Amino acid sequence: MRNLTRLATALALTAASLASSALFADEARYNQISLRAEVNQEVAHDLMHVALYTESQNTDPAKLAAEITNTLNKTLEQARQVKGVAVKLGSRNSYPVYDDKGQKITAWRERAEVRLESADFARLSTLTGELLQSMKMAGMDFSIASDTRKAREDAMLKDAVNAFKARAQLATEALGGKGYKLVSLSLNTGGFQPPMPMRAYAAKGLESMDAAPTPQIEAGTSQVTVSADGVIEVQMP
Repeated sequence: MRNLTRLATALALTAASLASSALFADEARYNQISLRAEVNQEVAHDLMHVALYTESQNTDPAKLAAEITNTLNKTLEQARQVKGVAVKLGSRNSYPVYDDKGQKITAWRERAEVRLESADFARLSTLTGELLQSMKMAGMDFSIASDTRKAREDAMLKDAVNAFKARAQLATEALGGKGYKLVSLSLNTGGFQPPMPMRAYAAKGLESMDAAPTPQIEAGTSQVTVSADGVIEVQMP
């Protein structure tokens, strides 16, 4: 009987605790509003990306690989001599070429890429024009450097918070409240567009860069966004 009494007491205490927690949860959500505010800024691209490729065909796969490797090595050696230009190898693929009936391999074809990146647009443009004597253009694109993006986002954080405060005050006044308290707030960044994939059509008309090794460059901009998402509790009179 004593054990049953203890069990009944424990159950009663648990039920009371759950009821109290539910009541507290309801009270915590009372007059709460979710709000979002964001600030945007157009930021100029300060990184230039160029993808070059070499492609060839040969009946002897070993000779083909040697030819491609030789072209790549010369390109890398020339590009690495230019200060301020980052150089790396891109993809390299080979595949068989079949006869008209699609049954017999008649040759092998191979393609390899070299990717260049620099904040000095004029220098990279000149280098690209020189490399187009032996390579072909796969694409050109622009982006915001990571350090630039982070600096802009940091500078915009305060503006995002101020925008959230202004919106919270408007919501409070619309409800006839006398003030509000901040329940939660999260700051998020977005809008930054990384370099788009290098595509052949992006280089349309650029094969003649060897005739004009330093063309005018219009890098464009991307939008950087910092948003403030939060919940406020309006205090009614």
